[in-house]
Amino acid sequence: MRKNPGLKAVLDQKIRAFALKVWQLGLSGAVRLALAHVLRRFLGRHVPTFATRKRDIVDTYAFVLRESAEVSAETEGPDRMVNWVIPPFAPGSGGHLNIFRMIGMLESHGYRHRIYIAGENAFTSGDEARRQIIENFVPLNAQVFLRAERMAPADFVAATSWDTAYWMKDFPACRHRLYFVQDFEPYFYARSSEFAFAEATYRMGLIGITAGQWLADLLRRDYGMQAAPFGFSYEKDRYAPRPRDEGPRRVFFYARHVTPRRGFELGILALALLHRRLPDVEYVLAGWDTGEFHLPFPHLNAGVLALDELPGLYSQCDAALVLSFTNLSLLPLEVMACGCPVVSNRGPNVEWLLRDGENALLCDPTPQAVASTLERLLTDGPLRRKLVRQGIEFAALTDWEEEGRRVASYLDALKTTGRLPA
Repeated sequence: MRKNPGLKAVLDQKIRAFALKVWQLGLSGAVRLALAHVLRRFLGRHVPTFATRKRDIVDTYAFVLRESAEVSAETEGPDRMVNWVIPPFAPGSGGHLNIFRMIGMLESHGYRHRIYIAGENAFTSGDEARRQIIENFVPLNAQVFLRAERMAPADFVAATSWDTAYWMKDFPACRHRLYFVQDFEPYFYARSSEFAFAEATYRMGLIGITAGQWLADLLRRDYGMQAAPFGFSYEKDRYAPRPRDEGPRRVFFYARHVTPRRGFELGILALALLHRRLPDVEYVLAGWDTGEFHLPFPHLNAGVLALDELPGLYSQCDAALVLSFTNLSLLPLEVMACGCPVVSNRGPNVEWLLRDGENALLCDPTPQAVASTLERLLTDGPLRRKLVRQGIEFAALTDWEEEGRRVASYLDALKTTGRLPA
């Protein structure tokens, strides 16, 4: 005689039937995984492993498999025309701002430009993308196109990131192939496939135009590239000291936990130590929302701010902690231009621009060293005033127009001699 399966068995069957019906609704992979976790929690081994949508590695990295092609010396393209291949962008991207700024400066030196967006993007047309560039970055005359594989002939073609190098490395209809390098992108990854994919782009025979001397030296030394640097500057009509309000001492921290190269965890540990030593100091964290973290010191979670809000924020702080384990951002110059002295970590990736005791204070990348350096800056009035003055003076000597002229001279030399100037 069959036994009554019991209430638990009946419930198991009903839940299982319900789950299978829900599964057929076409849920996203994340929802399916969450549902499977809940069902296993209740039903244990009786729940089958439901197949989720599989990742297509070959499709994701299809651009890496693009075949190379020789660039013909006879290939003709419009004189002084540059095709730029860029990743998809959204408002607020600092790397894209630097690309578009350089394009604008080269326009003033007689170079014409086309911008090609590589890969999937959210724009409906090139005209829409161009409007976004003008409204959110800088005004440009350049045309914008959504399909990088359909480039027209040009005098120069320029990659702007490791993935875009694969899109243009086989483009034959140009005279010179450039690589606008803003950082050493293999360092964005663990020692992995993507590290190898990124590193391989420095062996493609491209000519590097680099953001700063550190990158130019690295690419020449380790990869045998032709490479020449341009320097950094800042928007002088935006970044300048503002009146300081009354209040406690404040430390600004460039807190971007979404970009590990900016040393978020190191900074937080250092600020926690500093808080124990100087409990009256307040902290301002900006660069990304930090609301998901427990931080054991009084702080303002400023998140991502509009550019026009930044000078006032920097001017209210007595010190700024800006860490970087790859190339520097523009932030140290912008901060010091507002009269806030900068603390950063030592390393050739930093010291090509920041000079210890002259325009910044540099220290070893340990919580103890960073905390002690900030403490010294906050408690030594003469030192702080010296760094404020020298930081403002150093920043003022930089000039974007001069850097634009420098890059234009590199392109002129390539057109004349086929090589960068020595």
